[in-house]
Amino acid sequence: MIPNLRVIGVPEHFNLPWLEAIEDEKFLANDILITWSDEPGGTGAMCKALRDDKADCAVLLTEGIITDICKGNPARIISGYVVSPLIWGVHTGGDNPLKKYAKSFGCRYAISRYGSGSHLMPQVDALTKDTSIPEENYSVVGGLEGALKSLEAQETDVFYWEKYTTKPYVDSGLLRRIGEFVTPWP
Repeated sequence: MIPNLRVIGVPEHFNLPWLEAIEDEKFLANDILITWSDEPGGTGAMCKALRDDKADCAVLLTEGIITDICKGNPARIISGYVVSPLIWGVHTGGDNPLKKYAKSFGCRYAISRYGSGSHLMPQVDALTKDTSIPEENYSVVGGLEGALKSLEAQETDVFYWEKYTTKPYVDSGLLRRIGEFVTPWP
């Protein structure tokens, strides 16, 4: 019997090599069955899936899984996937009056969920600037689609997400990128 490995990742360009290898049956040629699932909820949702035995492997953010392992997740990091730091776009809604990135730290933040990259990276960014963001300033919106709705309705003001994934929304005017934050580790 061929072992089945349940793998999850965000539905973004980072995971195209996985999807192409599955489609081309590269894993099956080596007697490995990969069942891929998209997880639009991001790193926080993937950490939960690993904890709940809903996935065997996840392609997720280092900072998120390390945080979750420190909180008791029995998962292990088996490999790095990229060696360059992620560039986070700092976004606001197209019609939001917020103009300056430096003024964003007292605003309302859209996050996928607690423990996700969109939650952790504003905290890291604030720390690098000797400030902090109160927990009550975070609003769980469930991923990119939820953030787009929340920002457009001006229920939230700021959203951190990988800058190339959000480029079409910036180009269309739905989002405005007011800054960037480069992850301070590879």
